[in-house]
Amino acid sequence: MEKQEIRTFGRRHGKKLSARQTMLIDRVLPTISPTNLPANTGKILEIGFGAGEHLREIARQNPGKIIIGAEPFMNGVASLLSAITNESNTVRDEYKNIRIFADDVRDFLRNTDSQFEQIWILHPDPWPKARHEKRRLLHADFLNMLATHLAQNGEIIIGTDHWEYFDWIKNEISKTALDARTPDLHTIHTRYQAKNMAGTAMPKYLVIKN
Repeated sequence: MEKQEIRTFGRRHGKKLSARQTMLIDRVLPTISPTNLPANTGKILEIGFGAGEHLREIARQNPGKIIIGAEPFMNGVASLLSAITNESNTVRDEYKNIRIFADDVRDFLRNTDSQFEQIWILHPDPWPKARHEKRRLLHADFLNMLATHLAQNGEIIIGTDHWEYFDWIKNEISKTALDARTPDLHTIHTRYQAKNMAGTAMPKYLVIKN
């Protein structure tokens, strides 16, 4: 019997969206979906971009590449759309390389042959309660799935301030043939890092390659 996939994300909506946010989702989001991506352009993927602070920074730093964000929570998608559009509700020039997949990233990956120079996963939900551990995203099967979408010399960058989850991820990596190292990275500022629900001193990072 085929193992049933656990849907990691338990909700898709939070607080009620504003009228403008609803309009942006209805009108702008469909125009920047990651479809018909050119094969000869570099691509970077961020999984679970929250409100999109880091995704926007990547877009500004890499104007010649396509930056794809996957986020199933519509409040985060709405926040990003609000930040990248102007008063005329069109995408600002510095963010025209952004594409948004507003659903579970696994559905996107199954339907694309894109290869990514970088795949960012910052502060994923650690699901700290033992009964919820099966909902954790970064298990060995998912990491292997990501690895099939890495370009030559591509890398997966993972950051978490939940140190038990960090050790759990390392254990999952050990079940694969992937190579992982702990980099010396500058602190990456996001809204979720600022909250630092785990109460640790600083995040830890992993860089994974084939």
